[in-house]
Amino acid sequence: MNSLTAPDTSKDQLSMVENNNEVVRLESASVQYRVPHERIGTFKEYMIRLMQGKVKYNSFWALKDVSFSVNQGEIFGLIGQNGAGKSTLLKVIARVLRPTAGRVLVKGRVAPLLEFGAGFHPELTGRENVYLNGAMLGFNQEEMDAKFQGIVDFAELWDFIDAPLRTYSSGMWARLGFSVATDVDPDILIIDEVLSVGDEAFQRKSMERINTFKEQGVTILFVSHNMDVIESMCQCTAWIDQGQLQIVGETSEVIAAYRESQPK
Repeated sequence: MNSLTAPDTSKDQLSMVENNNEVVRLESASVQYRVPHERIGTFKEYMIRLMQGKVKYNSFWALKDVSFSVNQGEIFGLIGQNGAGKSTLLKVIARVLRPTAGRVLVKGRVAPLLEFGAGFHPELTGRENVYLNGAMLGFNQEEMDAKFQGIVDFAELWDFIDAPLRTYSSGMWARLGFSVATDVDPDILIIDEVLSVGDEAFQRKSMERINTFKEQGVTILFVSHNMDVIESMCQCTAWIDQGQLQIVGETSEVIAAYRESQPK
């Protein structure tokens, strides 16, 4: 069994998660960002003003007291307007961000496919980015050597794999990112709207791979603005608005409540 990662969590709370079907649990998770009050043109100017105590910040809560759990093998949807806090929530679950307050418990290997371009360097080649992302996911070079052909075959990018990523189209970038993230045998797969970038044929191919993961019992957290896709894929869904959880439950009921709240 994979170990449970949960900073500052007591043994009793660890046992609570290990003894049931939960693989993700958020307990009053909150994330606060600080943004400079005014635009500062250069890093040098920022440092000078910071040392002079002249940098003033606005603080806001990207997430505020969010609590829910996700069970093993579940496809869990996240919906909400742009800027609602969905991507921040996924980054907390993926361990990219630490919550400002509250607790996040995650059990198993997480493969995050976050917003378009996350984890890629535009000046590196496709090949170099594959190995870089593999290292970030915990694989050594020998393991990535074994995976490399399958990744590029799935992405259908052999003609461009040694070109810098800055020369790729958005669809090619998305295909490579999806191929890397889904070739790691994850316990939890996080997908943030990226499937909307690829062409129609690749979207179908990607959905087939996601369905394979579903059959294997992989837990999937899925963000999309396409309510039809969410309703067809997800058993349970959470609606986030302005950083706060509005409702979590059976997908059709959550979508109905979300649509009812939208301006006519």
